[in-house]
Formats: sequence, C-alpha cells, structure tokens
Amino acid sequence: MNAVVTDAGRRDFLKLSALAGGGLVIGLTLPGCGRKKPAGSTAGGMPNAFLRIGGDNTITILVDKSEMGQGVYTALPMLLAEELEVPLAAIAVEAAPPGEAYVNRMIGVQVTGGSTSVRESWDKLRQAGATARVMLVQAAAAEWGVDVAECRVDGGQVFNADGDALTYGQVAEAASKLPVPADVPLKAPGQFRLIGTPAKRTDSAGKVDGSATYGIDVRLPGMLYASVAMPPALGGRAAAVDSASAEAMPGVRKVVQTSRGVVVVADHWWQARRARDALKITWDDGPNARLDTAGVFATLARAAKPGAGLAVRSDGDAAAAIAGSKQKLRAVYRLPLLAHATLEPQNCTADVRADGCDLYAPTQIQGFAQAAAATAAGLKPEQVSVHTTLLGGGFGRRLEVDFIPAAVEASKAVGKPVQLIYTREDDTAHDAYRPPAHDVAEGAFDGAGRLVAWRLHLCGPSITARMFPSPPDAPPQADPFAVEAAQNYPYDVPNVSVDYLRQEVGFDVGYWRSVSHALNCFVAESFMDELAHAAGKDPFEFRRGLLGKQPRFRRVLEEAAAMAGWGSAPAGRHQGIALMEGYGTYLAQVAEVSVEGGRPRVHRICCAVDCGRMVNPAIVESQIESGIVFGLTAALWGEITLDRGRVQQGNFDRYRLLRINESPVMDVKLLASEEAPGGVGEPSTALVAPAVCNAIFAATGRRLRELPIAKAFSA
Repeated sequence: MNAVVTDAGRRDFLKLSALAGGGLVIGLTLPGCGRKKPAGSTAGGMPNAFLRIGGDNTITILVDKSEMGQGVYTALPMLLAEELEVPLAAIAVEAAPPGEAYVNRMIGVQVTGGSTSVRESWDKLRQAGATARVMLVQAAAAEWGVDVAECRVDGGQVFNADGDALTYGQVAEAASKLPVPADVPLKAPGQFRLIGTPAKRTDSAGKVDGSATYGIDVRLPGMLYASVAMPPALGGRAAAVDSASAEAMPGVRKVVQTSRGVVVVADHWWQARRARDALKITWDDGPNARLDTAGVFATLARAAKPGAGLAVRSDGDAAAAIAGSKQKLRAVYRLPLLAHATLEPQNCTADVRADGCDLYAPTQIQGFAQAAAATAAGLKPEQVSVHTTLLGGGFGRRLEVDFIPAAVEASKAVGKPVQLIYTREDDTAHDAYRPPAHDVAEGAFDGAGRLVAWRLHLCGPSITARMFPSPPDAPPQADPFAVEAAQNYPYDVPNVSVDYLRQEVGFDVGYWRSVSHALNCFVAESFMDELAHAAGKDPFEFRRGLLGKQPRFRRVLEEAAAMAGWGSAPAGRHQGIALMEGYGTYLAQVAEVSVEGGRPRVHRICCAVDCGRMVNPAIVESQIESGIVFGLTAALWGEITLDRGRVQQGNFDRYRLLRINESPVMDVKLLASEEAPGGVGEPSTALVAPAVCNAIFAATGRRLRELPIAKAFSA
C-alpha cells in the first residue's frame, strides 16, 4: 500500500530540522488514521516522528511498540531500513513517547498488543523510509546539479553516475528544506533485500552483557525505593494503619497511604520491604470477603443459557437443526483464572516535581500510563514524560497501569525519585487475571452422519467493558475480545450459532496472551474432536473434510499432520490435533503425548504456520515456540484460585511454570505466503491445550473439559 500525502496534509509528515541538529526528521500519520484522540491517548511533549537522520549521519527510529521479548526493536527497524537502503546495524532505536502519531491504528490507542506490531507498521514505516530516501536523493542531486534519475542509493549514501558519493548525513539538512513528496512508491516484494531474512536481533547483546535497561534496572540520582502493602482480598482497603514500628526502622523515609495500598519509602528496597511487613494494618475485605473459586463458577453456571447472549454469528438455524436431530452432542467446558506471571515483577520509577513528572515504566500502553501518572501527581498529561524501558515479559499484564499511581504518589510525598517494585507474591495476588469461562458447545448430525449444526454459547466477564467502556447510550455489543476463535469457526457446516453472554464476577479481569483465542480454541477444537469421535472418524480427516472452502486452514492442517507423521506415532505415544486462525495467522498443531505413571507427558509439538509475509523468519519461529511454551505451562498447571477473596497462589512454588527438562521437542514450519503479514506473538499459545487434551483422550479415553490438566491427574 502506498500512502499519498498532500502538501495540505503537512501534519502527516513533519520536517523538524532543529531536533536532528541540522538533519531531517520525518513523522507520519497515514491516511485513515484520523486525528481524533481516543480515550487514554495524549499528546506528548516532543514532536511526533518516526525517523531522524542527523547531520552527523546518525539514523534513529522511534519505535512506537514496547519491546517485551517479541523482537520489535529488530523487526520494525528492518521495515525502515529496507526502504531507506541502509544496513540494519546503522539504525539506532529509541522508544517513542506518548503522542497521536503513535496511536495503533488497528486498536485506536497507543498500545502494544493484539499481535499488531508488524501488521500495523508494515506500510507506515516503509513509507517513512521511502519518503526520506527520495528527499535525500533530491537533495544530493541538487548539490551536484544532476537529475535525480542519475542517482542511486546504497548503504546510507547517495551516488551519482560519476561515482561521487554523499552520506545521508551530509544532505540531511538540505533535504529537510524540500517539499514533502506527495506519492512515493514502495518496493515490490521481489526487490526486498532485508525483509524476509533472519537478521540477528539487535537487542540480544545488551541482554547478554547486562547493559539492557528494564524497568527494574532504572537508577536516578537520589532515588529511593518503595514496597507496597496491598489488601489481601480483591477489592479490599486499609481501614486503619499503625506505622510507628515501620517508621522507626533503619532507612525508612516515609509511610504513605496511596490509592493502591500503604507504601513504605526507604533508602534501599529491602529496607522498604521489611518495614512494609512491620506495618500493622486493619484491612476491610470489602465486597469479596466471601468470594471463592466455587462461587465464581457457580455464578457463571447460573447465568449460562445457550441462545440468551448477544449473537455474534448465526448461519442457518442451529437451534432447529439440533432440536430435530437424532444424533446430537452437548458438552460444558470450564476454564480457570490465570495470572500473567511475568518474570520481571511490576515496577515503576517516578520523579515528581512541581512542574512535571518523569515516569520510567515497562508499559505496553503509554497514553494510559501518562494519564494515570498525571492524575496521581495532580498534573496535566502533557507535563508527564513517559520513558518506556524494556519489559521483562508483558503478555498483556502491562496493559494495566495499577503499578503506576502508587509510585507517583510516593515520589510526590517525599520530593524525590521513587522506584516501586512488587514482590513476586504481590504480583501474583494482585494481577488482572485472564477471565474464567463457562461455555456450552452443541453439535448435531443428519441421518447420513454429516455434521449439520454447531453451536457455542460463551459466558464470562468482559475485559474490554472496563478498559474501553462504551458510551452509556450505545447499543449492546459483544466484546470482540471475548469471541475470538469462535466467531470465525472455519468448518463447512450449514447451521452455525455463536453467542456471548457477559457475566461479571466481582473483580477486574485482564487481557492475557492470546486473550479469548486460548479460551475459545480450547472449547471449539476439543469439541470438534468429540464430534469426530461421535461420527466414528479420524480427527484429522474429519476436520479436513469440512475445510474444502478454506484453503489456508486446510493447508496448515495438512502440513502439521505431515510433519507429525499423523497416525504413526511411536509406541506408547498418542496424537492430538488443533486448528485456528488468529490475528491474521493460520496455524495447526499436533501434540504427541504419553501417559506415564498416571501423569501425562508432552514429548513433541509440531506447528505449521501461515502468517503471510514475514519480516524476520527467525523472530517468527522464536515467537511461535515461545507461545507454545507459554500455552503448555497454562494447560498443564495454570490456575488461580480464591478463598475469602484472597488469591491462594503466590510464588512459582504454587503457580507452576514449565521447566527446561519438561519442554517438548518443538518443530515449527513457516509456510511461504504472499498474503498480508499476520500477527505471531500470541496465536500459537491458544492451540496447545486442545491439541494436548485431544492427545490425552487418544491415550486414555478420558475427555478433559476443564483445565488445568494436572487437576484431572491429581488423584
């Protein structure tokens, strides 16, 4: 896609030579982005720009996506470098501040999530590079007094027909004074030299030698440290605080009651932590004082009524087809609360002054972080500068801003920079958990044994209703992030019904890697296995027979089966298969499982992936493998439970992670495709649970309709 920029639309391209020290700065907002500020989006203090070329020949990209291990500090510069015709190593990376130009066009706020980083940047960053390249060539041609057609670029230099060369830095200032070209064509894929190659990650060296800065690594002059005591029950509050003992302890500077809890500020974090534990707090447990896990699911079970929710898909008449069938199947699936369990606990460093605030945070949502800090500090959003650090894991957890206000309030109270750090137990017990679900699946066959109806009723709380609330007068709509991997049911069945019933459970839930794909793929693909068994057919062949109209689905299904040697697993091992499209990416997985000593063991997972065009295949493969490990941890052990409103899990002794010796062999095949890029950070997570559970059924005849798997084998 080529963006057209008119001279009247100079808001789309900014030439800001002062910022680059006599160089060229290009920022852009592509047509269709709009100028209306979404909720949580605020203008930052610096101009919106994606590319800076300095007079000293430095080239800098401001990356508007947070780096949390998924490789955006490599993949996104590759898009720019391709059109700019420079080596990847020539581009320095800075994190973009909050600003309208950095709003994610696919979501509507400045955010890293939804596996959108490459998809959203695919055209705009190439356009930025191509536009800069054209302007630099024009400036060089004018310097030489030659036609631009006689010039070429390579390696950050412009060459003329005589072989003379000027670096980009030498012509950057002159380029900044030229009119912005209205229409710059982009390279055709056949011309790519960098895109599509497994270029080495640019952030790896710093992570290996320790020079990389995560939120927890921030150090400011005179900085103090803080630990926060939070209500033990979700939704509770501090009714009374006796801080005398804590305030008398060495290093303690102040005890501050904040919106998040009671914060102790000290010279060192361990002093703050020990003093926090010495606080004498009377807690009011609030509305969830009697809430437990059984109560959560009882609430969902009472609410669930197939057909009573908001319809999100209705092909034919599934209810009538099921009612009139002599061979039908019904199953209820239940999925637990899950924590994000990022290895870097939540943290934030705030430096509040009378005239402004500097915020250093590992955040996925800069505008919301800026707004939260401004509110806590009593400042205007534009007075808050957000410095996004590397994230030690995100998974959706850092879309929340709960860890920001307390740091800001503490810094304001003591008049110094303060770094607040959650303990692992704090983090686990005060997460915004993946929603629980109580879902009902139904299917029916005709007299010839053909599947003629498929119906899915989804019941659970809504994340989006809290994060992005609709206007009070808006008509009811199903949460789009609650019906993924259900609404797009791919199989050729004449009667399909999907409806969603929102049922809140009394506390906040949050986006978790793959969001509702993981919930709904487990239900949909587990139930497809149940239907295959009821029809007396092989699960792979059953699916393939219903995908005649879906070539991309069918291709990945067949590739995964071929990779795994479907039907010929080694002795003692059994296979399960699952299929899904999510984030524009099509995947199929085959899990190879044995049951040894009454416990399941996953030996191998094969995954075929069609994600359209790839920027960096090595990063794609790593992300697919990462998602599989994340999904397997959750499938086997993941569960947050409640008792009297209190989360029962704290550290990794009770919230189990997959260990290296438990990790299966992972075979990933990336299929060549000319389709638009799809997202890869999340989708592979969603297929693991149904593939593994389907393999367990093949091994044992036990159908698992509830996770985690360990619960079924604990007796």
